[in-house]
Amino acid sequence: MFYKTWGREGIDQNTIDQMDVAANLPVAVGGALMPDAHLGYGLPIGGVLSTEGVVIPYAVGVDIACRMKISAFNADPHELAYYPKHFGEILEKHTHFGVGVSNPKLPDHPVLHEDWGVSPITYENYETACRQLGTSGSGNHFAEWGVITNGQDACIALMTHSGSRGCGAKVCNFYSKAAKTIRPEYGELAWLDLDTNLGREYWDAMQLMGRYAAANHDIIHDAIAKEICAQPTFRVENHHNFAWKETHNGREVIVHRKGATPAGLGVLGVIPGSMGTPAFIVEGLGNPDSLCSSSHGAGRVMSRKQAKATFDYEEEIANLADEGITVLSAGADEVVGVYKDIWKVMAAQSDLVKVRETFFPKIVKMAPYQKKHWEK
Repeated sequence: MFYKTWGREGIDQNTIDQMDVAANLPVAVGGALMPDAHLGYGLPIGGVLSTEGVVIPYAVGVDIACRMKISAFNADPHELAYYPKHFGEILEKHTHFGVGVSNPKLPDHPVLHEDWGVSPITYENYETACRQLGTSGSGNHFAEWGVITNGQDACIALMTHSGSRGCGAKVCNFYSKAAKTIRPEYGELAWLDLDTNLGREYWDAMQLMGRYAAANHDIIHDAIAKEICAQPTFRVENHHNFAWKETHNGREVIVHRKGATPAGLGVLGVIPGSMGTPAFIVEGLGNPDSLCSSSHGAGRVMSRKQAKATFDYEEEIANLADEGITVLSAGADEVVGVYKDIWKVMAAQSDLVKVRETFFPKIVKMAPYQKKHWEK
């Protein structure tokens, strides 16, 4: 099956090879590779794949419904420079990062009152979901204060990135294992038929994880808006690890976007860069060649292990401070140099999205670096 690639010059051959394997699945009917693409499990990060009547858990990913959200406030952007400690303390108070971290406030949200019995996995992990509601995990998840500008007006904004936490990972791992048991020859690209009990369970659990991920952002944004006594003037949000039922070329298909942003005609989304580079509020152009998709960020150029061996964290954070960006916490595996040039990524997809607003980070919080088993 032919698929189109954006930003080919910035994508390594291993990632191309991985996408080729996915494109040649007997259930694949369409695909695309975004300019931020890099190697993943099963489908590359930045890979888009459409199938008919089946869903591939690892083409969605472990962090189901990983999500971006921006809330803009009618406030003087200079306040971030005047009162950095104040705004930093707000982030520290209302965000919680780290593997397995719980929210000490135990907030409530309508999503917790839905039917968590749609899958035995969501049912078994309901208590974990309650404890982790409103938290952000680790890796590349973040919460940032920044300044939004469209070239004329400017305002303060809050941007967050997180997903469905521990419960989402359990859903992925269980149903991916089930798919591999049924079709072991396809490994991490094994699929579930949507007309089977397992397929329906996974689909319903994925949808619930999407609403749960959105709730995590709701909790953070609503608490911070209340803290600063302001209502957002606008909000933009989107998933980028999910599967959707859509119609393309006159047929209903399942579009998997693993690290890719929905970019249908007129659809708004958020594409972040890194802790030291801009993010963009974009409007989709509805390009059918990409299955109405765009990149989900800048895309990594090295592994976390390699990044830690390459960069001096303190030096990198000091350099950002010189540029007016305060990093409250993060790790060497998330510094600017581990990512592709976001400006080149955006230029490579000018036929997929147009930029509506630009977000410049000013105060950044991520999970502190957590050692892996091979470092201990």
